[in-house]
Order: sequence, then C-alpha cells, then structure tokens
Amino acid sequence: MGEKVAAGGTGLTDRQRYRRKLHECLTGLQRLLNEKRFDRPKNLMGLEIELNLAGPDGMPRMMNSQVLERIASRDFQTELAQCNLEVNILPHRLSGRVLDQLAEELRTGLAYADRKAAEVAARIVMIGILPTLAAEDLVASNLSEIDRYVLLNDQMRAARGEDFQIDLEGVERLVSSSASIAPEAACTSVQLHLQVTPNRFPAVWNAAQAIAAVQIAVGANSPFVFGRELWRESRPPVFQQATDVRPPELRAQGVRPRTWFGERWIDAPYDLFEENLRFFPPLLPIHADEDPLAVLDDGGIPSLAELVLHNGTVYRWNRPVYGVADGVPHLRVENRVLPAGPTVTDVIANTAFYYGLVRTLAEEPRPVWTRMPFAAAAENFDTACRRGIDAVLKWPRGRSGGLGEVSAVRLVRQELLPMAAAGLNAWGVEPVDRDHYLGVIEARCRRRVNGASWQVAAYHHALGRGLDRGAALAAMTQRYSELMHSGEPVHAWPVEWTAAPVAGVRGQG
Repeated sequence: MGEKVAAGGTGLTDRQRYRRKLHECLTGLQRLLNEKRFDRPKNLMGLEIELNLAGPDGMPRMMNSQVLERIASRDFQTELAQCNLEVNILPHRLSGRVLDQLAEELRTGLAYADRKAAEVAARIVMIGILPTLAAEDLVASNLSEIDRYVLLNDQMRAARGEDFQIDLEGVERLVSSSASIAPEAACTSVQLHLQVTPNRFPAVWNAAQAIAAVQIAVGANSPFVFGRELWRESRPPVFQQATDVRPPELRAQGVRPRTWFGERWIDAPYDLFEENLRFFPPLLPIHADEDPLAVLDDGGIPSLAELVLHNGTVYRWNRPVYGVADGVPHLRVENRVLPAGPTVTDVIANTAFYYGLVRTLAEEPRPVWTRMPFAAAAENFDTACRRGIDAVLKWPRGRSGGLGEVSAVRLVRQELLPMAAAGLNAWGVEPVDRDHYLGVIEARCRRRVNGASWQVAAYHHALGRGLDRGAALAAMTQRYSELMHSGEPVHAWPVEWTAAPVAGVRGQG
C-alpha cells in the first residue's frame, strides 16, 4: 500500500495547495526527463506478494500485528486488513540463476513466517482471494491500525458519499455493500517491478498491457468471493468496485474509476503520471517540506513525494513508479496483474513468463500494440478474468494480418512461450531455470489447470461428498493450504481427497 503517513484532518486550502504542489512535482518530473537525469539500465527486478492469514480450520485470522511481531523482519509488512501481510524480496539482477534464487528466498521466508504464525494458531496462505472470507470479516474495525489506511478509508468514504457496492455475476451472483474500503483487502496480488530507462518505458508498459490478459488466463486464482463462485479471476472487478469512489451519476457521465485498465497505448512515461493528475483528485493531501523545483535548480534530485503518494492511490494494473536510490532517480513498471499463489514454484513460473515475454515484445520491430487496438487488450483482460484458462482472446494474425480469435492455451503454447524463452535468454537467465519455470506454464496450459480451476473442482468435489457450502469452502481451503506448503505446482495437485466435515464453520448463505 506504500508509504506510512500521519492521519489528520484536511481542509479546502490543503487540497488546493496540494494540487499546486502536485503540478510542481509533475513539472519537476518533466525536467528530469528532459535533462536525461535517470539511472542507466541495471536489469533490476523486484517482487512483492500479499498474503492471507488463516487458521487450521481454513477460516480467516485477524491478527497480522501478532504475527508480524513474531516474524520481526523488515521483509514482512502490514497490509490493509488484519488478515493480510506482505512479503518484499530485495531487487535482483535479471540474469544467471536468479529464478531459482528467488524461489529459495521465498521458500525460506514463507516457511519461517508460517512457523511464527503457527505460534498463534495461524497459517500463511498464498491465494488471490481467501475463499472462506465473509463480508462481515471485512469491515472498518478489521483494518490494520496504520494511519495511512485510516486516512485513506476516511477520504474514500467521503468522496463516495455512500456505501461501496460490489455487484458481480459469474457462475453465481454476489451483491454486497460496505461502509468502508475493507473489501479491497480480500484481493491479494503479486507485484512484479522492472526498472527501465525513460526511453524503454513506453515499450515495456505497452507490452505489459498487451499481455495482461494472458497473465490472468494462465495464473487465475480467485474464483470465490464471500462464499460465491464468480469469475475465474474475481480479484480485478472486486478491487475496482471496492475502491470506486464514483456514485452512479458520475459513472453514467463516464468519469474514470481509480482502479482501471487504461484507455490508450502511451508514447512516454510522462503520459501516465500526467493522466493520474488530470483525471483523479487527490485522496491524501499531505504535504512534504521539499520544494521540488528549487531542489532541481540547486542541482539536486527531488523525491517528488506528493506525486509518488498520489500515484499510489491510482490503481492501474500496470503502474508507473518513480523512485530515488543512492541519489539517482529511476523509473519502474509495476505489474499488479497476478493474484498471489498458489505455490512458490507457480509464482516464479509466472514471474519468468512475464519478464521473458515483456523483454521480447518490447524489442519487436513491429510491436504487438501497433497491430492491436487498445480496446481489444482491455476486452481480453475482461474475458480472461471471466474465463481464466478457458479464455478465448483476440490477437494479431502474424506480422501483418488483422485480429483473430485464439484460445489462451494455444496462444501461449504455440507463440508466447517461445517468445518468453527468447526474452529470458536476452536477460541472460540460465537455460536450466528458463526451461524449468516455463515448463510449469506449459504444463498448466496442456492440462488446462491453474489455481482457479483447481479450487472450483476441489470445491465441487467436497460438495459431492455431502458437505454444505461453508464446510466445502473451508475443507477446500484447508486442502489448498496443505498443498501450497508442499511446494508441488498446482497443475500436479490431485482434486479428490477425503473432505471431512469441518467443525464450527460459518454458513455461506
């Protein structure tokens, strides 16, 4: 969720001053771009994963402060709700055996965190949306006790002016309302960062947008929300509705939601930061002491704190990020498309597929985004969220043909996996890592199994053994947790198991 901020009241003049300061920051960013002050390529990538806490019964546990106190590591941080944590992996250079190195670091860190969570009868669960979460779990009183979350909730509630509504129809329909933004916390993701130069940024961002639907199709892992079976990847629509500060009248006018896919390919990184200011009013009008233009005039590098904070409250699936490290500014593309889980192997396979494919697509002489309307990429994203690994997507035919329709699994196996392999080669990733992790993606497509399809099949198996809805979801979640910690990738998980009745489980009406 970003930086810590101090809670406090804001008035009308605060917002006006903040808007002026934001535009000063934007001017400062433009100057930095014009003066070519940004860091040289370092092939650096970063990884963050949002996690859930669940008890031995598969039910959510609202105790992240107790678990974090026991973990006592800066690698683990709070997230929006008390049933959430986040683990951050330090930046790595994309080369050599980096994928296996990432996997080992994640396994070690998650195993340690899980042992500490067990001291208070909880487990770490890496899953897009915890299937046993109920609407009554995600209320304001269960938000993490962090000033930023309190202030963000207050400001979004004030902007909305009425309860937030979640209305989503998939296999079943869910209609739910909330007086807070807490339902956003149901959605846990993997965030992949790639540091790029300003010149390469547009190509990398456009490539990431073009393949977002494919990422969802092969990686979907969020089919249940508040006890209802909805889309195969329900996280994006739930997140959008849970953060939607527009009342119906503004939606009808075409005002853009704060969580959105975007509406065009870009030509420069400045485009995205400028859109964020032009379309979205500030939610957290908190001022820094820095005068960014004065800092530039003195030959320094400004933090652009207000711009960074505002940028963090616009929830693009591929987000532009400005940062400063060792006194040098840099830009990153933050890919927020993927749900968490199911296993470390699956997460690293998704990571390998993304970084390899983005590298190849960004360097093509006639890039895919010049042959595909942006509206088709947005439609593909919606289709993939609905259908998961069974999605049929629109994709350019060859180098010069128009758009055609192709199943996601066929597109991945026949066209995109070889591109991802070539991209990993270009990064200098060792062939043994490349083949192992891309092989996981290929096996998912060949078997048409990902986290979402496994959850649905296992849930219906439990129903078939006589469990009611709530008990079946709890039993499936318990089984998921066991298999997640076993480390075997999800395409190899058995669906059938002895689903015993779970004592004390809430009904999911």
